[in-house]
Amino acid sequence: MIEKDHDLSLACQAELLGISRGSVYYRPRPVPASDLALMRRIDALHMDYPFAGSRMLKGLLRREGFEVGRLHVATLMRRMGIEAIDRRPNTSKPAPGHKIYPYLLRNLNVTRANQVWATDITYVPMARGFVYLAAVIDWFTRKVLSWRLSTTLETGFCIEAVEEAMARHGKPEIFNTDQGSQYTSTGFTGMLREAGIAISMDGKGAWRDNVFIERLWRTIKYEEIYLHAYASVTEARDGIGRYIDFYNERRPHSSLAGRTPDEAYGNELPPILAAA
Repeated sequence: MIEKDHDLSLACQAELLGISRGSVYYRPRPVPASDLALMRRIDALHMDYPFAGSRMLKGLLRREGFEVGRLHVATLMRRMGIEAIDRRPNTSKPAPGHKIYPYLLRNLNVTRANQVWATDITYVPMARGFVYLAAVIDWFTRKVLSWRLSTTLETGFCIEAVEEAMARHGKPEIFNTDQGSQYTSTGFTGMLREAGIAISMDGKGAWRDNVFIERLWRTIKYEEIYLHAYASVTEARDGIGRYIDFYNERRPHSSLAGRTPDEAYGNELPPILAAA
């Protein structure tokens, strides 16, 4: 997939493949097949029971015949980057240098494209491994503005996805994320502040604060990812790319009066952007 002796630089090859530059240099440690099977099932259960923590997931897995302990489930959840819904007040402090911003969307009337964008990361199982998918969506039209795959949870591929979205579509008034370390990092928030974008962050573990991208994950997993056992990152990229094209161009949404995200986004853009 990546050829070190190619005329194109490694960074250019990574960009053409739609993966983060950091993934090129990453050398993953082998993950036991038993853990891959557990992670795939944990991911599916998390889609159905987003409120389930490691204790409940352990019980659900054991009912299905998996011999697994709670600590191992918790370890795999951390590796996958998922956590249970938790509506309790967040009393933890951000990491040094990481500022938590207030949630700006409560009671906000979102009425147009590019008013609010949102982003998140989700786990993508493959036949012999896994990758992470980051996507940027327009809150009002549900359009997927950009996306990236990565073999790690480093911040770089999240920044690349947002940079691509802004290069192609302008910029939003408000950008909403969760409180993950990728999004509270100075690199990510600094990029948004420099662009003059207001930063909004969900409550800790409050997935309903970013509900539209959570719905996107559920849709793409049940309609694409869970139906295929991708043999490689390239195969995952191609399959996910085809689905996102379908989602944007041809999948109607009842919330958009039967229009597709592309149709809604194009109709809602200011004339100067719509004509670009």
